[in-house]
Amino acid sequence: MSTVIFEVEYRGRRYAGVGLPTDAPVTLFPVAEDQLRNAVLAGGGTQALLDSLTSGADTITIAADDPEIHFLPPLLPASNNSLVTGFMGTHRSKFPAPPAPDEEFKAPNWLIKGFGSWLETNGKPLTVPSTAVELLEEPEVGLVFVNDEFGNPHYAGYTFGNDLNDIGLHLQNPWGWTPYAKLCDTSLTPWLFLGEPPTTVTGQIIIERDGEVAWKGDFSAGADAIFQRVPDMVDNLFAYAGMRRPGLVNYLLLGSDKASWHAGYRIADGDRVTFDIASHGVVLANDIVVAAQAETAASDGFGVWGAASA
Repeated sequence: MSTVIFEVEYRGRRYAGVGLPTDAPVTLFPVAEDQLRNAVLAGGGTQALLDSLTSGADTITIAADDPEIHFLPPLLPASNNSLVTGFMGTHRSKFPAPPAPDEEFKAPNWLIKGFGSWLETNGKPLTVPSTAVELLEEPEVGLVFVNDEFGNPHYAGYTFGNDLNDIGLHLQNPWGWTPYAKLCDTSLTPWLFLGEPPTTVTGQIIIERDGEVAWKGDFSAGADAIFQRVPDMVDNLFAYAGMRRPGLVNYLLLGSDKASWHAGYRIADGDRVTFDIASHGVVLANDIVVAAQAETAASDGFGVWGAASA
């Protein structure tokens, strides 16, 4: 298993730690806001990054469930210079046959989820608009890249995410409304695995309603589950200058298999969606929250225009 690092905010300071979550007390190392990103850009591999993280002597040890600890998406910059994007329709199960060894690369559809500052982490609610038609959770591998001052992307590691989206809206107009469908909140685990993109990821989706399990099913992800070759997908995307802006942190979601919606389940307000990623020993859990305030704003006849001109 790869080495894992994470970052948190605690009492107004940024800290980093090493390892997966446990119930034991957590040792945290103070880090500057850009310290780990700069260590990725400096190269030197996993050991150099760990040396950068653990170089400070002023460590603290706190309880794992301390309510003041706030986990951050991996390498999240304080600025808005970060982007969450992903691929669509990449899973092998969505193709009639496995790829031939010499299969010519054809770029999959691509989407923008938003800025990195929009990301939520484990335990945080995921908000969707009141107009959502039918929701779909998507367990995915997320690759993390940091661009240097010249715009060259440097791979940092991988994590896992929930690309929540409005599949009902997407199906009403697949060629036009998908960008709207993807504007549901997205969550990532805070755990950054310092290794090559995983070939195999397995686990289970568990959806609870009113404290009871309402639906569950297995999922698979990783390079072996993707029809296209991951290096081809990444190289093609970074051929575009917009993805290579200096200092940009890219969170790149590789795509997902079928999930609860395909099995006939319909996610509702208040449902708790959990990804038990057994192959990697982590869990990502978020409650779904419907933004009722959007409905109220629209009902007054003015919406955002009325608020702006009031």
